[in-house]
Amino acid sequence: MLVAVIPARGGSKGVPRKNILPVCGKPLIAWSIESAKNSELVDEVVVSTEDPEIKAVSEKWGARVIDRPLELASDEATTVSVLQHVVGITNPDEVVVLQPTSPLRAPDLIDRCIKRYRESNCDNVATGYHCKMRAFGSYDNLRRQDLEGFFYDDGNVYVLDPEVIKAGRWSGDRIEHVLTRREETYEIDDEIDFFIVEKLLEREVAAVIVRQRQTASDGI
Repeated sequence: MLVAVIPARGGSKGVPRKNILPVCGKPLIAWSIESAKNSELVDEVVVSTEDPEIKAVSEKWGARVIDRPLELASDEATTVSVLQHVVGITNPDEVVVLQPTSPLRAPDLIDRCIKRYRESNCDNVATGYHCKMRAFGSYDNLRRQDLEGFFYDDGNVYVLDPEVIKAGRWSGDRIEHVLTRREETYEIDDEIDFFIVEKLLEREVAAVIVRQRQTASDGI
């Protein structure tokens, strides 16, 4: 069984209550729940939260809610500890982690990540992009294209072996990457992020409507 886990505590500091604030007409967390439910490979969608309001919203949008112990909802609690709690209850064969603060996903992104995980026989998969950011003064005026760079995980989709989680690790020894579009790398941390992501989602939704109309027209 493959379980998609959406960690969503109620005590966000940057933007209070951000996980359920409206974005393009839906609570923020609903975008991730819908992405998981639209996956062809996800068997169950689980939200881990200690917050009654987040629980009610998540259940309304079709997710199973696992009540998170308060000690796992503190500022000191790690994502791995939250996942260990969920894995202990659901006993999955595979785990997908979706951050609710990353609502922009191509319709097939989750399934592409799962397929990469299965085909490569790796310990975990992460989405992200090739980053060439460096601290000023550390690259001696090299051209950007000459910097080696590194893969930066954008927090959008992770696929993990439950055994890695049980061992208290966030990543295993064998890691695979799935590159995301620029739009998908945005994560909501503050008010400006909300504005940017909402505009990007509006464009994405408009594009979907155009494709649906085109498909309907082609079928006439």
